[in-house]
Amino acid sequence: QVQLVESGGGLVQAGGSLRLSCTASGNIFGLAAMNWYRQAPGKQRELVAQITSDGSTHYADSVKGRFTISRDNGKITVYLQMNSLKPEDTATYYCNIIAVLRNYWGQGTQVTVSS
Repeated sequence: QVQLVESGGGLVQAGGSLRLSCTASGNIFGLAAMNWYRQAPGKQRELVAQITSDGSTHYADSVKGRFTISRDNGKITVYLQMNSLKPEDTATYYCNIIAVLRNYWGQGTQVTVSS
C-alpha cells in the first residue's frame, strides 16, 4: 500500500518562505506527474504546481515566480518551495501523484500566512 507523507507546513508571516515535502512509501509503477494542490476554506481544490515525468513544470498564475516545484526521483519525493508568501496562499496543501494505474493523494499539510 503506497502512502504519501507530507511535511513542511506551518505558520509564517507574509513575505516569508516555506518548503513542503512529499515522499511516497513503496514503489509506484508508471509515474506520470507529481502535483501540489491546495484548498482554502469554502473554495475548490486548485492545482498549484506540476512536474511531469520528463521534468516539465507548470504553475498556477497566482504562484508563478514565487513557488518552485522540484523532485527527487530516486526517493519519489516532490518538493514545493514557496517564497514571498501572501495571506491568500493560506490553505491546506495536498500532494498528488498521477500514475498509470491510479492516483495517489497525501493527507494534506496546513499552510497559514499571517498579514
